[in-house]
Amino acid sequence: MIPRTRPGALLSAIGLHHEYRSGIPILDRVDLELGPGLTLLVGPNGCGKSTLLRVLAGIECPLEGAVRVDGRDLWHDEAAARSALVYLPEQPELVPYATVREIIQLVASLRGAAAGEVERAISAAGIEDVTGRAARELSQGQRRRVLVAAALLGAPRVALLDEPFEGLDRGARDCLLAWLDRRLATGAAALVVSHRLEPFLARASAAATLVRGRLLRRGITHEDEARRRELVEAMARGALPVEA
Repeated sequence: MIPRTRPGALLSAIGLHHEYRSGIPILDRVDLELGPGLTLLVGPNGCGKSTLLRVLAGIECPLEGAVRVDGRDLWHDEAAARSALVYLPEQPELVPYATVREIIQLVASLRGAAAGEVERAISAAGIEDVTGRAARELSQGQRRRVLVAAALLGAPRVALLDEPFEGLDRGARDCLLAWLDRRLATGAAALVVSHRLEPFLARASAAATLVRGRLLRRGITHEDEARRRELVEAMARGALPVEA
């Protein structure tokens, strides 16, 4: 039986185990509970950060373990779980032959977005001129903007962001950051992978890293600015965090 998660946990991972090569785990019995607030996920390239986000987002199925989003099992109550979740991947993977508008409308339907949100999201992301084009016709930057527009839909309680500023211009970055602040203000949980610590460091209440497949997490809310940066940069280099 899968253990219950604590009340207030918006995202829960229980016993996640995943590997690409037999006997070499990239995730080794990972347990994670996220409540309201932003957690930075840092560490050296190849330590498993993107894999963890893909598993938490339901893009990859772990060999073992379970994921719950807002109390709903991601694999057994998928539609309800996904309605509360937004995932912004590092690589903009879009259905190649669907048009931009079709993609945005599909996401709006899955998230139960209110009438009018589609047009507002398209306008905010600055993709009005490409809504009739197929995703395969877009530049990398345009695809990233489509993902930003999709993120703006609905009221997701959990945000998984993998290098969210990659390929975005200043306007799109500002739009995404303002959206993130709005979500955090409503009590949402965010797990962010970014080599650019700014501006996420100032917003983070915790930092986590993966070491040989194991997840290590440390609260940083009560540290001063210099100490917060020192701790997170050390974790990003692969140093073990001091226990909170």
